[in-house]
Amino acid sequence: MQGDMHKVTAGHLKRMAYLYVRQSTPRQVLENTESTKRQYALRQRAIALGWHSDHILVIDNDLGQSGSSATDREGFQRLVGEVGMGHAGLVIGLEVSRLARNCSDWHRLLEICAFSDTLILDEDGLYDPAHFNDRLLLGLKGTMSEAELHVMQARMRGGLLSKARRGELHVPLPIGFLYDAQGQVALDPDQQVQQSIHFLFQSFRRLGSACAIVKAFRVAKLLFPRRLRDGPRDGGLLWEKLGLTQALFVLHNPRYAGAFVYGRTRTRRTLDGFHQNQLPQEEWHTLLTGAHPGYIAWEEYQENQRRLRENAHALGPERRKSPPREGPALLQGLAICGVCGGRMKVTYHVRAGHGRSVPDYVCEGRSVDEPQPVCQWIPGAYVDQAMSELLLEIMTPVAIEITLAVQQELQVRSEEVDRLRQEQVERARYEAELAHRRYLRVDPDHRLVADSLEADWNQKLCALKEAQQQYERQTQKDRLAIDEELRQRLHMLATDFPRLWRDPKTPDRERKRLARLLLEDVTLIKREQLLLHIRFPGGATRTLELPLPVKANVTQPSVVAEIDRLLDQYSCQAVANNLNSRGFVPGYGQRFHGPMIARIAKDYRLKTRWQRLRGKGMLTLDEMAERLHMCTEQVKIWRAAGLLRAHLWNDKNEYLYEDPGPHPPQKNKGVKLSERRLVDREPLITCEVGAV
Repeated sequence: MQGDMHKVTAGHLKRMAYLYVRQSTPRQVLENTESTKRQYALRQRAIALGWHSDHILVIDNDLGQSGSSATDREGFQRLVGEVGMGHAGLVIGLEVSRLARNCSDWHRLLEICAFSDTLILDEDGLYDPAHFNDRLLLGLKGTMSEAELHVMQARMRGGLLSKARRGELHVPLPIGFLYDAQGQVALDPDQQVQQSIHFLFQSFRRLGSACAIVKAFRVAKLLFPRRLRDGPRDGGLLWEKLGLTQALFVLHNPRYAGAFVYGRTRTRRTLDGFHQNQLPQEEWHTLLTGAHPGYIAWEEYQENQRRLRENAHALGPERRKSPPREGPALLQGLAICGVCGGRMKVTYHVRAGHGRSVPDYVCEGRSVDEPQPVCQWIPGAYVDQAMSELLLEIMTPVAIEITLAVQQELQVRSEEVDRLRQEQVERARYEAELAHRRYLRVDPDHRLVADSLEADWNQKLCALKEAQQQYERQTQKDRLAIDEELRQRLHMLATDFPRLWRDPKTPDRERKRLARLLLEDVTLIKREQLLLHIRFPGGATRTLELPLPVKANVTQPSVVAEIDRLLDQYSCQAVANNLNSRGFVPGYGQRFHGPMIARIAKDYRLKTRWQRLRGKGMLTLDEMAERLHMCTEQVKIWRAAGLLRAHLWNDKNEYLYEDPGPHPPQKNKGVKLSERRLVDREPLITCEVGAV
């Protein structure tokens, strides 16, 4: 201590001494109390160097905070700020690791201390960062501190990964699983929890969509369980409405398939903070299938992931299909644009005279961020009719193969399930025999142990009997289902496919599911003819050449000419009223109306009512107000009072005004502000309101 006194000057003693106290975790604060006491005891070292006790400030805001980064430590940031402003003459820390575990933070502090002539004191001695030797020693200590943190993290990480490779790492379990008394993963003993999860997976098999699962729970008015993780009810069970995020979490979690996984994500630190990325299955650190009981088989989990990828709406070769929905578009999610290769979307319009939705297949270009002209617009009803006839044509030979393949697949699955049930019975028998041997080896006179082992033996025998009975019941049930009911239903499906397909009671969603069993995708190209390139599962292809459909809604040229003439005088709704009263009929099969007149004018490139009036030099409301140097409300009053000539240009009661010329009318003394009530009335002069 005496050798360090020459470094302390009067200028140092005039400033404050800052004692920085830190522990890495809250657990260390509670358990490693000796280290905390040693840090507070450094206050006496500062007093021995000459600082008055009132000039020693303790900064202990960061107790329980890691020293790997300065951004999360409020106390360290305050310390650096005080040093930078020249308020500190001495910085005290037990060792370098208390101040920082990061070389960048440590060397930044050294730089600021050197510029502000601030000393650093630790348990080994006093240092002046402005002197080369002291700074070299402090830099080495900082490097060793950071290396020590890396070694400790690597050691702990290695032990964690070693346990993960064996599947023995205890991690938080999703709802439906618990750790038993031996630390093994087991299904939640609550039968309602198990049934809720089983219903979720059964709904996905039936509906094929996570959104549909949520709707099924809402329709059935069922709640889904959630296990509380913290708080006074830690571990308690909470029942709430199933959300889409929770449904997707269950479907994507491989633990429900009885697999132990670790390392599905990778976390990287960037300039914006920490970012977590999902890794593909082949890059997972650990994957152990069959590690514990599950709710579904691993094969079903893989199939679920494939269906979820297909359900995604993003473009790409693996994300082209979307789940079948309620609309009548047969190729929804299967139609591919033959121009750009993108997935075609479906739009619907109501067919005139029928009142039902009719689909159209539309490709809106290669990019959503950079919109391009529409590649193709193909009438969907025409395409769907051709595809329906094709499916009915090819279904007869394909039906037998599909029926046999499905029946064989069901038989294989039944055998696999039967084998698993046999293994359960064998395990129960082994545990019963083991309990029997334990009971026989005990001393009969030691009744306390003998009674306990006898009770365990009886319990294992009951479990064995229950497993055998359940195996026999399930085996008999599966045999009956496959041999009788399913055979009959599959045969009926194969023979009655045309009737089911044409039945108007068959939902569009189910019809699309049937189509997806037979179709991989359909590429549409609209040229002189309509080309349909059909790809079937397995690689078989077929091409249909169809003539372009004839438009049934073509408006007669005489009607178009009459619309062109009437638009010079009337608005669109007035033109429609005029044509309807004179008996004209549009090609759409209904009566004329305002939007239809506007659409016909656009299709046949007729000038709009606005363009015609503006071409005659008429003024808008704002232009007329500026021309007359008055407000727009006063212009409306003059128009209603007949002082201005106006012409209705649309069906929203909006007008264009004739130019009053170089001598506009002056305000009439008879027109008062009270005449604002006339604004909403029909014009009194030359304002066309439509002919009858």
